[in-house]
Amino acid sequence: MTDSTPPVPIDGILSEEIEEIVSRRSQEIVANLGVVTDRIVAAGGDPQGVRVVGVTKTFDWVTALAARRVGIEDLGENYANELVNKAQSLAQVVPSVPTRWHYLGDLQRNKINRLAPHVALFQGIDRLEEGEALAQRSPGAHLLVEVALTESATRGGVPLARVAGLVEQLSSLDLVVDGLMAVAPLDDAGAALPHFHQVANLAAELGLHEISMGMSEDLEMAVAAGSTMVRIGRALFGSRA
Repeated sequence: MTDSTPPVPIDGILSEEIEEIVSRRSQEIVANLGVVTDRIVAAGGDPQGVRVVGVTKTFDWVTALAARRVGIEDLGENYANELVNKAQSLAQVVPSVPTRWHYLGDLQRNKINRLAPHVALFQGIDRLEEGEALAQRSPGAHLLVEVALTESATRGGVPLARVAGLVEQLSSLDLVVDGLMAVAPLDDAGAALPHFHQVANLAAELGLHEISMGMSEDLEMAVAAGSTMVRIGRALFGSRA
């Protein structure tokens, strides 16, 4: 089953076969979400104050639907086409239950118009040019500024010393800067805690209320540092193909 497969008949009714798959996936996700919630509590976090964003990247739309069925309201995608396809599929099946879609990938200008009607939060803005393109094509959009925790060229983000300046520039556009996001260094994920604390402290200094840090491997450190949002894929949905 792929995103190119017509998800539902015109009347929005799922076939018996797909309903069975959704039910089975829902049971798996409920169990996994319980484990994630326990990990948040063990790290000193309040499950009501730490939003779980289910990262459905590379998983099919049925997984996204199962996540919504069990109450995960926030879903994240790294690729524009995947997000749009899944958003459209879910809108047919559960039109009365809107999903808060988070765009987690690099923002390309030619994709903004397709993304804008579906995305509630653009995570990972790290250049003024991205913000200008977003403001032009999607005025009023909400975003997080990505903070670089490593000098690796393969990771995005703006250095800590330049974050305040970028936040000010983006805020002067027709955009809403909700907070900061960060990804633990690949080569030093086990020592991410001090990096996460730096991001949380900076968000507080700037008066920003959202802090998106932590994934399946390091959510405990992120929550302990004050993350308000964790981006979880494997721990919720299993290994990706």
